[in-house]
Amino acid sequence: MLQRVNPIFPPRVNEDIEAVTAHVAARGLLTPRLLRTGAGALCEGPWRMLSWVPGVSHHKLSDPKLAAEAGRLVARWHRATEDLDHEFVFSRPLAHHTPHHMEVLRIALASHGGHRLFEQVEALAMDLFEAWDGWQGSLAQPTRVAHGDLKISNLRFSEAGEGLCLLDLDTMGRLPLSVELGDAWRSWCNPAAEDSGETVFSVELFEASARAYLAESPQPAEVREQLGAGIERICLELTARFAADALEESYFGWSADVAPTRGDHNLLRARGQFALARSVIGQRAEIASVLR
Repeated sequence: MLQRVNPIFPPRVNEDIEAVTAHVAARGLLTPRLLRTGAGALCEGPWRMLSWVPGVSHHKLSDPKLAAEAGRLVARWHRATEDLDHEFVFSRPLAHHTPHHMEVLRIALASHGGHRLFEQVEALAMDLFEAWDGWQGSLAQPTRVAHGDLKISNLRFSEAGEGLCLLDLDTMGRLPLSVELGDAWRSWCNPAAEDSGETVFSVELFEASARAYLAESPQPAEVREQLGAGIERICLELTARFAADALEESYFGWSADVAPTRGDHNLLRARGQFALARSVIGQRAEIASVLR
């Protein structure tokens, strides 16, 4: 499969992909592998070639059985990378630095008071800041090798629904498990489309995937206790990111079929993530019960 890599990722990111996929393949897991150029290089400028893994990709989940397969697949990948000793040459230190994203939103509010969406974004932001102030998780957690973007479309399944491999490996690095799985579960357990402003967190899908993950990769109590807060954190973080982008009018994936402008599209996404965060917060007890 020939790919033109997004310019936000430097060519050296392929060194990380080569190291991790070689390690995972040696552990017996299926994974896309980089195909070298005739000169033996991992890429040619922004272009690279990856081996193709036949299968099916999904953009949202509704089936608990598929959610469980997603959990098992990621757990197998995490177990395979537990002993990987690799210093990543590419990193995104602010990618999931949630306080940074809250501050970026504050700066955007201070800089775009005349924006046509300002009042709507400001109202959302005030509710968001209050929710973040009430967040009960910890920012000081150990990190591990992580995929970094476990939305459901980055998992490959067989036609029969078996989890095959992880895709889109440019975002790999070291993250707390609560951030890695929090981002996964906010994607997997949202049966609505991400461009919907009315989203609800499905505890049924969460329970299926969480139980499958923890059966395959058991975690100590102190780690499990942070996983629920990780889902809230990622939903609130994405709300902040999308709200700031609404004022900046910056969304590379803007679709005129969804919203008339980039700003409107991002505001819709921000509202969707905040609705998801509120749904998670309202089901803290149920989520904690599953994790116990």
